[in-house]
Amino acid sequence: MLTIKNLCYKTQDKEILKDVNLVFENGINVITGQNGTGKTTLAKILMGIVTATSGQILLDEKDITKLSIDKRAKLGVSLSFQQPTTFKGITVFDMMKLANKDIKTIKDACTYLSMVGLCARDYINREIDKNLSGGELKRIEIATILAKGGKVIIFDEPEAGIDMWAFDDLTNLFLTLKDKIVIIISHQKRIMEISNKIYLFNKDGEIVVTDKTKLFKEVEESKCSTLRSQNANTK
Repeated sequence: MLTIKNLCYKTQDKEILKDVNLVFENGINVITGQNGTGKTTLAKILMGIVTATSGQILLDEKDITKLSIDKRAKLGVSLSFQQPTTFKGITVFDMMKLANKDIKTIKDACTYLSMVGLCARDYINREIDKNLSGGELKRIEIATILAKGGKVIIFDEPEAGIDMWAFDDLTNLFLTLKDKIVIIISHQKRIMEISNKIYLFNKDGEIVVTDKTKLFKEVEESKCSTLRSQNANTK
């Protein structure tokens, strides 16, 4: 269980997260909402990249609020960035071996690369640099996280750069991770449909736990209202 208590984050001129209280359990937890409501900031705080102004983060009742990125990683926390990082001079095989010391052969790496639709022989010796497309980088990053394993996996808009042909494979992959705490930041309805819980971040800084049926209905009603207004203005 990952518990967030009274978490706040402020910059010099803005309060981004205010008194956040959340509990993430095993399964697929989706965070959604408008841009600029603090979703990615929360992900970075959970990973230790950004330090919260105040509040607590507990992993299985252990306080990890002040732990460094590497210590959180050792406890099983991983983050897949919205824009994957490149590593010039480091091959895919190097990265896979860093993620999992038991990976020693191409066959070992293939176990994880094939899960994201990549052939190990085509990628194993390629550098993780700008010669790879955004979709390839995203898949390699996800494969690396799968190889690492752990208790908590955070995906920040994992669908970014993934072509529609591979989207079903991606959602099916998430379903295999239900024994872990999976936190997915996404605007995609298809990802929300497989979730156990949806956390809606709104522009007022409020976070609401909602169910899929209610959320989808509100979105559709909002769209219809907008269309009616637009049609009225054109008459």
